[in-house]
Amino acid sequence: MQRSFFKENPSVLWFLAALGLFTLGVTVLAEATGAGLISTSFVKTLGKVLCLCLVAIAMDVVWGYCGILSLGHFAFFGIGGYAVGMWLMYARTEEIVVDSLSGRVIPPTQTEISDAIATQIFGVVGSSEFPLIWAFSHSLVLQLLLVVLVPGLLALVFGWLAFRSRVTGVYLSILTQAMTLALSLYLFQNDSGLRGNNGLSGLQNIPGFEAIPQSMISIIFFWASAVALAAGYLLFTRILSGKMGSVIRAIRDDEARVRFLGYHVESYKLFIFTITAIVAGLAGALYYPQAGIINPAEVAPIASIYLAVWVAIGGRGRLYGAVIGTAFVSLLSSWFTGGSAPNVNLGFYTIQWTEWWLVLLGLSFVAVTLFFPGGIGMIFDKLARASK
Repeated sequence: MQRSFFKENPSVLWFLAALGLFTLGVTVLAEATGAGLISTSFVKTLGKVLCLCLVAIAMDVVWGYCGILSLGHFAFFGIGGYAVGMWLMYARTEEIVVDSLSGRVIPPTQTEISDAIATQIFGVVGSSEFPLIWAFSHSLVLQLLLVVLVPGLLALVFGWLAFRSRVTGVYLSILTQAMTLALSLYLFQNDSGLRGNNGLSGLQNIPGFEAIPQSMISIIFFWASAVALAAGYLLFTRILSGKMGSVIRAIRDDEARVRFLGYHVESYKLFIFTITAIVAGLAGALYYPQAGIINPAEVAPIASIYLAVWVAIGGRGRLYGAVIGTAFVSLLSSWFTGGSAPNVNLGFYTIQWTEWWLVLLGLSFVAVTLFFPGGIGMIFDKLARASK
């Protein structure tokens, strides 16, 4: 069974081998191992890129394979980040509060500790009480369950309402974008319970790991991100192989004919939409402890549009294409917007890439759409055919 799976999907072994070599190479060259050729900040950047690659393959499955252009999958990514960020912020603040109150002659009560934690977290928005949505923030296990359950339930309900009404095409894309916009606008409010525009910060400080340097923590999260990406690639390859994969592709190509053949199209679409939302949430839960902060801008509609651009540039309908496109654009974006790219002096005008990067990205997307519809992944397809 295993042999036939890998024989039918040779790209899986190539992908896992490349990811494994890349992970080992970064680990050996990182500051945590003593080599110091790769800085801790860049290891975090690479770890975040791996998380973005994971949400990108989820986007590729729902769009490139099933034909649903979702402009809301980065919202699920952000929900996962908020869920784990609530525990990180609560647990870290609790340590600080308990330490500051430990010198009292009379030990503080649990109520006093809880009130002090709430004041520390929500004082920035003029509150000193825990909102209801923070009811489980004291428990890592429960918050990790919410990382899965909240994106999954939101996608299930939204998908059920949309697919049973047979909303398709651009109208479905607009609906997913509207869902994302509504969530973003809600999170921007101070009374949302998630600190409004301030978001959740200090997420890089992992409770219980204070004695471990950030260089080692970055490697731990980098490995976790690599393992998650490998697992996600295997999961989606398994889903897309066999009969289910054939039906999903058929829905993309001719939904009416698939429905005429007796398949319950809505069930297939709902399954894909929900499972990809859950994976996006898990990717967000790994991303934001490496980023250190999350705010409502992270779940704005433009973020989901960027995600679609990454997949298109890499080549939709190819899982490895989504990974290549996302990694390429993300690292290039870090180089251009981080000030590393030299400005170009034209004499009458100086191109500053921190301002012009988005224009370059937009032009690249248009060029790929017009001249290279297969994306970067098309190059590997041609090489594979040439080697046969």
